[in-house]
Amino acid sequence: MREKIVPVEVTPEMLEMLKICKKNKVIDPELYTKYDVKRGLRDINGKGVLTGLTEIGEIHAYNTREDGTPEPCDGKLYYHGYDVEELIKGFLEDDRFGFEEITYLLLFGELPNKERLKMFNDTLARLRTIPPSFVRDIIMQAPSKDMMNALSRSVLTLYAYDDKADDISMPNVLRQCLQLIAQFPLLAVYGYQAFKYYHANDSFIVHAPKPELSTAENILHMLRNDSQYTHLEAKILDLALILHAEHGGGNNSTFTTHVVTSTGTDTYSTVAASLGALKGPRHGGANIKVTQMFEDMKAKVRNWRDDKEIEQYLSDLLEKKAFDNAGLIYGMGHAVYSLSDPRANVFKAFVEKLSQEKGRTDEFDLYSRVERLAPQVIANKRKIYKGVSANVDFYSGFVYSMLDLPMELYTPMFAVARISGWSAHRIEELVNTGKIIRPAYKSVAEHKEYIPFDERD
Repeated sequence: MREKIVPVEVTPEMLEMLKICKKNKVIDPELYTKYDVKRGLRDINGKGVLTGLTEIGEIHAYNTREDGTPEPCDGKLYYHGYDVEELIKGFLEDDRFGFEEITYLLLFGELPNKERLKMFNDTLARLRTIPPSFVRDIIMQAPSKDMMNALSRSVLTLYAYDDKADDISMPNVLRQCLQLIAQFPLLAVYGYQAFKYYHANDSFIVHAPKPELSTAENILHMLRNDSQYTHLEAKILDLALILHAEHGGGNNSTFTTHVVTSTGTDTYSTVAASLGALKGPRHGGANIKVTQMFEDMKAKVRNWRDDKEIEQYLSDLLEKKAFDNAGLIYGMGHAVYSLSDPRANVFKAFVEKLSQEKGRTDEFDLYSRVERLAPQVIANKRKIYKGVSANVDFYSGFVYSMLDLPMELYTPMFAVARISGWSAHRIEELVNTGKIIRPAYKSVAEHKEYIPFDERD
């Protein structure tokens, strides 16, 4: 058994130093208005400040009026100019899995024909492997309780397994990206198996991926002890991967990809940085917060069909009287979308089907009621500058729960999908050889006279 490192406790001296830190680090909020600083790189309507150009992903949430002012509209999402809803419609009509085709589109900018898609799928199947020594020496040693940290550590360690790790020529970067896209499902699932083995005293079961299966099918095959799953389960997981694969260059983790890539660093360091960004509860970790919020709601609301009781709970959330007292209704609202998030709209119909298969229609009805009531409650309680609607995180946690995915894997599943988008944006940044990304921060500190050491308080 590995030796545990005893964590250092917070000492009174540290708390005293923290007081000094807080006293000298607070910036007057009015200065942001004075200097017209867009906090979070967004204006008052939530629209992002333009920092770059991309052809990979587009979020459309506003139309332009004749006078040039923006008008909110139902959200649309495009991958390389193709409407995601139309792409998904095509996959459903042919009853085929689409994540691999979407990944091809994001990477290469065009839809593949049958021959090219087969070549691409065969390539991913060949790369979908991890050396047994890596599983034994890296994944199973000191497994983290947080799967995103475990995933980041695995990615950084893969650097040592690559003889051309620092080569950022386009052929080598494409090779690295394809390998990571293929390996991410294994790193996530095996990382969770190691976590169970060490922290929950559960068995460590390793199912090797099957080359004939899609990414979604392989995830369920590797994760479940009996490797069994229904076609609907695999299709909905595939849909989740498609909807999470890309979301424009401005989302936090993808912007991180651009920023870090612009320094000229290696692929593994870039992806690890993006994973760190995605982990946060304001980004990829949001679906966990939604799930936890609904668990609290189900325990506190006695009648799930009583709109008044649900409205009261939602009001308590906003007034910091319920759940985590953060004053947020998780899963509602988005930085860009206003009237609707197209990903949530696409998801909802399939979530209902899965809830029927799983016998959880009462929970689906509760989610639907919250989706309908929350915007009204928020509008009554808060001053809002644009519409509020359910985002993709609102339903994704519920889907993962019905798929029997452990909560520890919710955000890693986001990463398994988004590595496709990150890879596309890394390649785009390198192809266009832009400058190192360095936005400006204005200093508002007063200039001071030096105080000799012996004269300081």
